[in-house]
Amino acid sequence: MALKQIDPVRWVLERDFKIGMKVTGLIYGDSYIIQNLEKEGALTQIANVACLPGILKHSFAMPDVHWGYGFPIGGVAAFSLNEGIISPGGVGYDISCGVRVMLTFIEEKEVASCIDELTAALFSRVPSGVGSKGALKISETELLSVLAKGALWAVKKGYGRSEDLECIEERGTLPHANPDAVSKKAIERGKPQLGTLGSGNHFLEIQVIDEIYDENVARQFGLNPGQVTVMIHCGSRGLGHQVCDDYIKVMLRAMNKYGISVPDRQLCCAPLKSEEAKQYLGAMQAAANYALANREIIGQLVREVFGDFFPKSDLKLLYDVSHNMAHIEKHGVEGKQVDVCVHRKGATRAFPPGHPSLPERYIQVGQPVIIPGSMGTESYILVGTKRGMEECFASTCHGAGRVLSRKAAMKSEKADTILKRLEDRGIKVMAETIGTVREEIPEAYKDVSRVVDVVEKAGISRKVARLRPLAVIKG
Repeated sequence: MALKQIDPVRWVLERDFKIGMKVTGLIYGDSYIIQNLEKEGALTQIANVACLPGILKHSFAMPDVHWGYGFPIGGVAAFSLNEGIISPGGVGYDISCGVRVMLTFIEEKEVASCIDELTAALFSRVPSGVGSKGALKISETELLSVLAKGALWAVKKGYGRSEDLECIEERGTLPHANPDAVSKKAIERGKPQLGTLGSGNHFLEIQVIDEIYDENVARQFGLNPGQVTVMIHCGSRGLGHQVCDDYIKVMLRAMNKYGISVPDRQLCCAPLKSEEAKQYLGAMQAAANYALANREIIGQLVREVFGDFFPKSDLKLLYDVSHNMAHIEKHGVEGKQVDVCVHRKGATRAFPPGHPSLPERYIQVGQPVIIPGSMGTESYILVGTKRGMEECFASTCHGAGRVLSRKAAMKSEKADTILKRLEDRGIKVMAETIGTVREEIPEAYKDVSRVVDVVEKAGISRKVARLRPLAVIKG
């Protein structure tokens, strides 16, 4: 496969007509990113996505790209509503896996005196780990309401605040969710897990803002040096996983029905105009509503714990956004504004200033974009740009991106050594299982600062602030 560098942070994967590429690939990366690109993994997947019917512009890869199921993680592709498809492999198993940042009005020195106790209280209050179950006991009828209403359900039940909703993607509710398209098995898996963090790369982190890059945007976002923040990263738990699994089987049958051929069965799909696509979109949005409610509930639990330690404190939601979704959005294509289906698999929506989807408080500056680092490394707040909107369907990176598999990471270092290393840097770590700590060592990921620098140099999003970890809670 031929890669051609067109500027310091853009590489074109040229069309290979033999495998049926309909468009070129466009990869965002500097020499460090390209050196870490899996030639037989992610690069092949970028080319495979370029073969899908109705794809527009390019098969995009963000600098955190690495091998995934079907699409690479860090992959973005938009499809024509008339000629295009939708693919569960372009969204992933953890539907609406996403991240939120909550702003405290507390300084680092105030938290430092009680960081051990505060971390332990959060670890106790927010359930985490594989198969973890929440304190919420809800009926199937209530769960169907969660799937229909998302974070709005949580707010109405007292597990959040109404002012949070305007700072959540789609105001906290994806409007075309169809709970009836979600299987009984998915519902059974999701019923006990609402309000839980999960495991793997999911986390809850206490952080402090240690650098501001854009003072004007930071001021609009309410960010100040020395300010303590809380970041929550989780998704739709077993329910979303089951929805993906169910609809992969549906899409495999649909490809035979509609005569669709793809280079990899993991890219199984259906025409966007088909009944199968309509059912998957409805089920996917229902799973996303579950994820939005899940993060809202966890956010409220965090507020309550902070209130126990700092009675006069308050936590304000900066933003909550998914990075595993397919959205129907309006974008410019060949000089016309048209509705397209944008798949973002391990990539973040990043709307520019003036976009009608933004809350009033951010309309002048653009959407907050939250980029978590790996365990023990810095995270970033970015902002969406006009160039990103025009070039890559308002998309940017979603994190650091793995360079080691979980199996390889487990072999590389003992858990007590990792914990000691982080403790020496002043970072408290609590985890449900020690295996998760070993899987998530910082060396398992790319350098998030290099990833963020690439998207800024490319102009598809812009740095606003850097967040340094004080304490990490893992599943």
